[in-house]
Amino acid sequence: MNHDLIAFDWDGTLFDSTACIVRSIQAAAREMGLPEPSQAQAQHVIGLGLEQALLIAAPGLPRERYREMGHAYRKHYFATVHDVTLFDGVVPLLHALKDRGHRLAVATGKSRRGLDEALDQVGLRALFDATRTAEETAGKPHPQMLHELMDELGVAPERTLMVGDTTHDLQLALNAGTAALAVSFGAHPVDELEALRPLAVLHDVPSLHAWLTTHG
Repeated sequence: MNHDLIAFDWDGTLFDSTACIVRSIQAAAREMGLPEPSQAQAQHVIGLGLEQALLIAAPGLPRERYREMGHAYRKHYFATVHDVTLFDGVVPLLHALKDRGHRLAVATGKSRRGLDEALDQVGLRALFDATRTAEETAGKPHPQMLHELMDELGVAPERTLMVGDTTHDLQLALNAGTAALAVSFGAHPVDELEALRPLAVLHDVPSLHAWLTTHG
């Protein structure tokens, strides 16, 4: 076992929510009277905290309206998120990793409410040893989120692996001094992921399962 702690991003890595997030960002922008961000623009901000995301997705929005935009986004997101679920194969993967003795964590740009509701929806709360959301700590790619998880679980950076679908996840790992693994079935294109030189880029959950239970 090369890594004692495996920290997963949530949206686009374990939870098949990329399209739902994009539509919710676009709907919130329309509701606020702002230009609708393109799919590529909306996908790019997935994984970031609210303020970082709005600087990119809604550059003309005054900061005093960020909270209003956040409420609009959450309204649209929570109206449809219950139609979204885990990628096929995620539950067996997580159980296999627990059986091997890995500590599991979630490091996400979601809100605490959003993550807790998603964990309850899919019944996975008990599988994770620790979780962090962007509103509780510094947002990605600042390393604080991973540092806090490693400190809480008593695992060194060289024994920690970050798994995610965005360049924000990979840069988080680089900044925190941990290894990183990328998946291509989420928000960011393969060439952008490869540019940050993760250990591998996996293209489906069975490949991720095979890699982690062989090399993880």
